[in-house]
Amino acid sequence: MNQRVKKVRVIEATKNADESIKEKYLQKRVAAYCRVSTQQEEQLNSYAVQVKHYTERINSEPKWKLVGIYADKGISGTSTKNRDEFNKMIRMCKRGKIDMIITKSISRFARNTVDCLKYIRMLKDLILKNNDA
Repeated sequence: MNQRVKKVRVIEATKNADESIKEKYLQKRVAAYCRVSTQQEEQLNSYAVQVKHYTERINSEPKWKLVGIYADKGISGTSTKNRDEFNKMIRMCKRGKIDMIITKSISRFARNTVDCLKYIRMLKDLILKNNDA
């Protein structure tokens, strides 16, 4: 009998389908960090304005999803030790629940240069680690 041998040619995908879907449809999980250093009325108004601004800003971006606004009121930015909301936000980043943090200025994030660099480097390493996974 004359049987034909079928040949199968495998064409490898050029892009991982899961990654392609993520890029197209998933929103960035965005958090905002607000901090006012005193309890004075003027500062508390600034806090309310920051919260309103970030809520509107994040919700206005179609590719962003608001996952939280973390805010420390009346707490100095010179140390992260007593900044409960800041530390909670960092824990959420470590758990992979936040993709991006926005804040009014670098001084709101940290007034201490060593702390600022420490957290920025840690967050950058998390991004690199998550992109490799």
